[in-house]
This record gives sequence, C-alpha cells and structure tokens, in this order.
Amino acid sequence: MTLTAGNDRLTVLEGRLVALRAERDQALAETRAEAVGDVVDRATNVEASIRQAILEERIAALELEIAAAQRHEHVDGVVSVGDTVSLDFGDGPESFTIGSVEQAVAGLETITPTSALGRAIIGATVGETVSYSPRKGVTLSAKILETA
Repeated sequence: MTLTAGNDRLTVLEGRLVALRAERDQALAETRAEAVGDVVDRATNVEASIRQAILEERIAALELEIAAAQRHEHVDGVVSVGDTVSLDFGDGPESFTIGSVEQAVAGLETITPTSALGRAIIGATVGETVSYSPRKGVTLSAKILETA
C-alpha cells in the first residue's frame, strides 16, 4: 500500500477545492457589487447566479470526492481513482489519469470512473487485460502496464 499516491491525490483535490472556493467567493463579491438598481438592472445578474450555483455544485461534489479519497486505501499495482495509469490498446503505451474533471492533470487525458473503460480498469491489476464496451456492439481491450 502506498500512502504517497493517496496523499498526492488528496493534495490535488484539496488544491482544486481551495481554488473553487476562491472563485466562488470572487463571483459572490462581484454579484453583490452589481446588485444595485431596479429589478431590470438586477435581471442581468441571472448569469452570475447561475455561475454561482454551478460553483456550489462543483464544490459539493469535490468535498464528497475528498471524503471518499480519505476513506480509500491505495494498493500498489491495483488501479484506483486518482492514479496515473499506462494502458496498451495494441498500439503501445498511453498514459491517463483516472478520476473526475477535478483530478485532471495537464498533459494527460482523463478516464472517468463511470465510463466503460473506467469501470473496466478500476480494481484491475497491473499486467491484466480488460475488455470494455464503449458502445453497443463494440468490445475493445486494454492491457494495464503500470499505475502510479
């Protein structure tokens, strides 16, 4: 079991949470500053209100993701959410991050846990070849080369 991988994942998520909270606070301050005038003037704040609601949803989802990550023990050689994984689809190794948009890493594509490929590889071990169906009637396979 590697605590470093779990700690790195938590550090990324907590950093994103801090950034989202700062963005929310800034959006809230801007909305309050613009909340003057009559009803027609305030109607222009609809977009700001929608942005605020989206930020609140992302923050809530990220808080749940952090709580789940804190409860999860990472095991070396087993694909988990937050890992960087190297897969071979038959054309050589390709690297991906496993997780949500909040866990995306610059330079790597992200595989979400709820995607067909994500469901197939989470919990699989290094060296294992998994099959998945990205759409009806199509079955593909990928070999797990390594996780980090």
